[in-house]
Amino acid sequence: MSTADRIAPLLATALEGSGVALEDVSVTPAGRRRVVRVVVDRPVVDAGDATEPVEPLSLDEVADATRVVDAALEGSDAMGEQPYTLEVSSPGVGRPLTAPRHFRRNVGRLLELHPQDGEPVTGRLLRAGTEDLTVEVTGSTGVRRRLDLAYAALARAEVQVEFSRPARAGTDDTGQGG
Repeated sequence: MSTADRIAPLLATALEGSGVALEDVSVTPAGRRRVVRVVVDRPVVDAGDATEPVEPLSLDEVADATRVVDAALEGSDAMGEQPYTLEVSSPGVGRPLTAPRHFRRNVGRLLELHPQDGEPVTGRLLRAGTEDLTVEVTGSTGVRRRLDLAYAALARAEVQVEFSRPARAGTDDTGQGG
């Protein structure tokens, strides 16, 4: 069992009730030290359809999670005597979406989807279900259409960077309530 596999349950338990969930853990050698990379994100409900955006973690929430993870590792012997560097972050934009919970957290975002068969599609994620998703695709003529895709039919999916995201209903142009 790898070090990452040993510490993942410890960290998941430590983070319970904090409003942050463990997404991934990796441990890699770096000279005489090891680098422990912990990825956390907001927990999501895995039942039904997600149609509302999930707020991303704030820097304060990541800092709080870092303190929890650090205390859990320091309070156990899971890392042994060898020194390590701890890095805690939320998933970056470039991280591929590989599980339904990843899509659920990104409702409202622009995605690039690569079906196993067919051309890539770029569209706004409107719904993330347990088995499939719905995106709104704007064609070259400006006509919008909805496209349903099963997760199993996707080879790859990524969030696209948007410098000017459209405002949500009920907010002003800044994304604040108005």
